[in-house]
Amino acid sequence: MTTNNKTSPSGSGSSVSARQKGRKGDFVFRTILRLMKKAKVLPQVSLTESQALEAGDVWKTMDGAVFSGNPDFKGLLAEPYGPISEEEQAFINGPLQELCGMFDAYEVSSTHRIPEHVEAFIKSKGFMGLLIPKEYGGLGFSRLAISTILHTLSAHSFTVTVLVMIPNSLGAAELLIHYGTEEQKRFYLPKLASGEYVPCFGLTESTAGSDAASIKSEGVLFRDGDGSIKIRLNFKKRYITLAPIANLCTIACQLSDPDNLLGKGKDLGITCVLIHKGTPGFSNGQHHKPIGESFDNGTLVGDNVVVGIDNIIGGAEYAGLGWKMLMEQLAGGRSVSLPAGAVGNMKKAMASSAAYSMVRQQFNRQIGQMEGVEEKIAYIAAMTYMCEAARIFVCSAIDRGIQPPVTSAVLKAYTTEIARKAGVDAMDVFAGAGVMQGPRNILGKAYTSSPVGITVEGANILTRTLMIFGQGATRCHPYALNVVHAVDDDDVPAFRWNLLGWLFHFGWGLVRTTVRSLTRGFTVSIPSVAPGTRTYYRRLGWAAAHFGSLTDLAMFTMGGKLKARGKLTGRYADAVAWMLLGFSALRRYEAEGRRKEDKPLLDYSLEYALARVQEAFEGIYENFDAPVLGFVMRTLGGLCLRLNPLAHEPSDRLSHKAAKTVQSFGEQFERLSDGVYVGSEDAPGIGQVIGAFRLISEAQPVIDKIIAAQKARQLPRGISAAEIAPEAVRQGLIDAGEAAQLAAAHAARMRAIEVDVFEKDQYYLDHAPAIANR
Repeated sequence: MTTNNKTSPSGSGSSVSARQKGRKGDFVFRTILRLMKKAKVLPQVSLTESQALEAGDVWKTMDGAVFSGNPDFKGLLAEPYGPISEEEQAFINGPLQELCGMFDAYEVSSTHRIPEHVEAFIKSKGFMGLLIPKEYGGLGFSRLAISTILHTLSAHSFTVTVLVMIPNSLGAAELLIHYGTEEQKRFYLPKLASGEYVPCFGLTESTAGSDAASIKSEGVLFRDGDGSIKIRLNFKKRYITLAPIANLCTIACQLSDPDNLLGKGKDLGITCVLIHKGTPGFSNGQHHKPIGESFDNGTLVGDNVVVGIDNIIGGAEYAGLGWKMLMEQLAGGRSVSLPAGAVGNMKKAMASSAAYSMVRQQFNRQIGQMEGVEEKIAYIAAMTYMCEAARIFVCSAIDRGIQPPVTSAVLKAYTTEIARKAGVDAMDVFAGAGVMQGPRNILGKAYTSSPVGITVEGANILTRTLMIFGQGATRCHPYALNVVHAVDDDDVPAFRWNLLGWLFHFGWGLVRTTVRSLTRGFTVSIPSVAPGTRTYYRRLGWAAAHFGSLTDLAMFTMGGKLKARGKLTGRYADAVAWMLLGFSALRRYEAEGRRKEDKPLLDYSLEYALARVQEAFEGIYENFDAPVLGFVMRTLGGLCLRLNPLAHEPSDRLSHKAAKTVQSFGEQFERLSDGVYVGSEDAPGIGQVIGAFRLISEAQPVIDKIIAAQKARQLPRGISAAEIAPEAVRQGLIDAGEAAQLAAAHAARMRAIEVDVFEKDQYYLDHAPAIANR
């Protein structure tokens, strides 16, 4: 017994040997670490980049699954997918519908003004406090509910939407909720919820757009004559939404403390400071004039503006932490407002173009029956189905407490891009009726306004080429960020552990990729899902394995140079984005009970998404220019990829089926276009188009009788059903009631296809420069 507690000579020798091996191992890995640091093999990460990288969460079953190369589909399907609460639904069915119905969207956009009674209604019903907890006077709605409200309102009137969107997105309220002192919360939040305070957030400057961390606005701490610490600010902000009408502005500035009054050093960093309208030296009120639909946007200028240190959001404790605060809130917040507007406009484009395609006739047939038009309708409908799925799925995750910056960036960038293309396609369907402006024009404002969503909250070009893969490859990868930190900290044990883990992960990933490529994904673990969808899980699992290996290859061979390879990283971002969108569509299909009637939309969206992933992979292989490896990938690898593709473009047959899901008025059409404000069917614009579509769909059985009679040569061919109806009644092919039904549908059709005309005086009035009096 006692001998077990003593160190034997042999044991002592083994211990010494182990320590020697450990020292040798440490020497080897320390050498590798130093070489990697010297050669800048890994991306160099600044403080602001580090704060951005580490903000928010990795969503393990979404972006984390893609970068790991092995999705957990069982876990994915267990993630929440809505719904909103009864209280939130009551608000959507009540005040939101009432708001949409109380103003003329065309008039509001044309005059550049929100009517006073509309603004008063917005404030009185709590629209400006959707985000704010009930204890501070707000409604305390979920992010999904806020997104749903904005997706309806944005498609109806973006001019009005911004008065609701900005107070409920990144700005004073959200920052105060998470970082404000209790005193600040109790003072500001009730006034923000009631609309007494109209907020705006000043970040962008002439020299700091997408590179927001480079702002030059300055704030200097000093001790006033009364002994209190104050801030003197100088700034010039631009592109600030609601700036001309705001009375509470949050200014992001570089804060310095020359006398070290706070004891934190002289250069504190980016800080968020509240400034009230009317503060000496502060001016707002000038307008920019954004493209497309008008909305309040302008400049904020500060010339030696002095405020107390208590105006820092969070107080002195949060001096210098502004960038961290912004990145943490944008991690999830980027997926709420702009994707909501994009999906809302896609739904409106889908509903109106599908309806118009069956209302409008040329060559004595509905234009929606022509394959060229049908192709456009199919794309719009399928992309709307998929993007709506992503909107609900991601917002549900945020409400569960996940703040996924990579998935949020994907949602913002790709929904706005897809919405822009859908808008173009819908305009092609409307043709002349889409070109002529006026109250009847359904799509023109969204079409011309699409660059707004593309640009704000990070321009899509930079989001795609820098942020998605740059942040994802480092943060979502199971080992990369740990290795970066270990190198920065000269932590040899952590470096050894994570580098070895990474190498094993990479090797096993290559095996997984090879097996899944050879079997076309048949080794992917798939839970119990709709039988007809298993192919998509297999191919997405295969694609994720392939992507994981390609990510490791890029990190190993290019490392820090990836920052400058925007074209290549953009293709990686495309692959990530379309996989995540595909995951979302599958989650929706399961969550909604596997509706067979929606299967064509799921099929089209998944085939299209996988074809985009295939396209991205081909681009990566063709442009992977690492020595030797790049040649192998461009030749042998590229050949294998093309001979064994993930997918092809959706077939013509599938396109036909997808278009048909929305080309008949009924339960499916109404469900898929839920959230689109139509208003009265007598109102010019979408109301009349949807009304005519409904009547034509209801009259379709009668139309089919006449077409059958024409084919049987009982009635003359080449004449429309409405025109030949009297002869059909005379022959007893249809009755008088059916003829009346056809006549009503035809009259509605003729009203719906009208376009606006203006008298000379009204034409020049509408085209006169708007003068802002606000």
